Amino acid sequence: MPRRIGLLGGSFNPAHRGHRHISLLALDALGLDEVWWLVSPGNPLKPDKGMAPLSARLASARRVAARAPIRVTAIESRLGTRYTADTLTALRRLFPREAFIWLMGADNLAQFHRWQHWRRIARTMPIAVIARPGYEGAARFAPATGWFRRFVRPPDRAKNWTQWSLPALVLLRLPLDRSSATQLRATDPDWHLHAPTPIFHDVVTRRRVIPPPL
Repeated sequence: MPRRIGLLGGSFNPAHRGHRHISLLALDALGLDEVWWLVSPGNPLKPDKGMAPLSARLASARRVAARAPIRVTAIESRLGTRYTADTLTALRRLFPREAFIWLMGADNLAQFHRWQHWRRIARTMPIAVIARPGYEGAARFAPATGWFRRFVRPPDRAKNWTQWSLPALVLLRLPLDRSSATQLRATDPDWHLHAPTPIFHDVVTRRRVIPPPL
C-alpha cells in the first residue's frame, strides 16, 4: 500500500502551533501516515520584505513539528520550482508510489484563483481545505469555490480520498487555532535573528541545509 501523505506548503515565517494543529487534525481526518511541510524559498504572492532566511524558517518548522509524524523539507529549493503547480507535478514524478493530498487553509482557497495554473493543481491531486478563523465568508464566495462546487466530496468520506477521481475537494471543519505568523512577526519582527538555526538534514531530499553566516 502506498503511504498516504498530506502536503502543507507555506512560508512558515515563522512556523507556529496553528501549523501543527491543522496537520495533526488532518492526519486523523484523512487517515494520513504523515504530513510534509514544504517550506517555500519564496511565495510569489507575498512580498520579500520581512521574509526570514530559508534556514531560519526551516529551523522554526522543525522545532514546531518535533515529535510528530511531520517531515519538514526544503524540496522546492532543491527542485528550483517557484509555483505550487510545478512542485506538485515534480513530487508526483519523484515519488510515484506515494499517495499525496494537498492541504490548505480557507484563506488560501479565498485567493486560490490567483495561483499560477490553479486548475492544474486541482487535477494533479485531491485538495483538503481546512477552516481558518475569519476566512469562511471570503472562501465561500471565492471564484475558485464556484469552479470546485461540482467536485466537492463529503467530509464523512474524507478517508477515502485515494479513491476519488480528480478534481476533488473536501472541506474539513476542524477545531480552530487562532495562531498567526503575521501576529507573531508583529510582536517580534526580528524573530529569526535570535532563534537557533542549526545545520538541517532534509529527510525528503537527503541533503543538508547549512545556514548562511550572520
